[in-house]
Amino acid sequence: MGVLAASLAAALVPTTAAAQAAADAPSAVLDAAIAGEHRSPANAARDRYRHPGETLTFFGFRPDMTVVEVWPGGGWYTEILGPALRDEGRLYVAEYGNDPPFDYQRREMEILEGKLSSAPEVYGDVTRTALDFSEESRIAPDGSADLVVTFRNVHNWFDDGYGPPEAPAIAFAAMARALKPGGVLGVVDHRWPDPATEDPAAGNGYVSEERVIALAEAAGLTLSERSDVNRNPRDTHDHPAGVWSLPPDLALRDQNRDRYVEIGESDRFTLRFVKPVE
Repeated sequence: MGVLAASLAAALVPTTAAAQAAADAPSAVLDAAIAGEHRSPANAARDRYRHPGETLTFFGFRPDMTVVEVWPGGGWYTEILGPALRDEGRLYVAEYGNDPPFDYQRREMEILEGKLSSAPEVYGDVTRTALDFSEESRIAPDGSADLVVTFRNVHNWFDDGYGPPEAPAIAFAAMARALKPGGVLGVVDHRWPDPATEDPAAGNGYVSEERVIALAEAAGLTLSERSDVNRNPRDTHDHPAGVWSLPPDLALRDQNRDRYVEIGESDRFTLRFVKPVE
């Protein structure tokens, strides 16, 4: 190697090392949050099905982002997002609103409130908002979010018990409105494999990718990429109690329990959308 080439190689070493360290930093923060002792053991046991590190990495998560988690339920992902964003970022949790239609929603909001209020040193300053299907819904200030995520919620929005027929469109418009230009919407839900045969009301808990993509595109977003990280080929999608036949619900109790446990949690799509930069 000549003198000039050797000098260039030596000069590049610290730059490359610094770049690698910067690239590894989000992963390290996520890994620490996922491994944290604050997490519920029952929640942590589901990591093998929900793949939180891989999923958030696919969505482009960084610990300095402004992130909105839509319909966080009892806080499964909040247990990870809150600590990961505590120091450098900001987290909004858009809950069910002041008058949710179902008792389980009220229970989940109470669980999440207790989780956040009992450990402010873990979660930091989390801002609670709402997605309640009113046209005025603001899940975060317009154009403020780098990343909006929602996990296993879209199928509910087709059920008229949750909101008006326009609920899915309202929800996607609210998520798109919150994003900065260039911001990302990440969606995970139970996959129905054939859009021609899916239940319009998603009563079995499954929804097709095509249907979700159409909603996102109607809200002005562009499909960027799909991931198979949450795909489960063992899921046959034809269970008597829909997706709730499978873990973690096991709605049929002892009926075919071993079979459903062997299948594991549902087959899920993982979609990444981007808000165009005008």
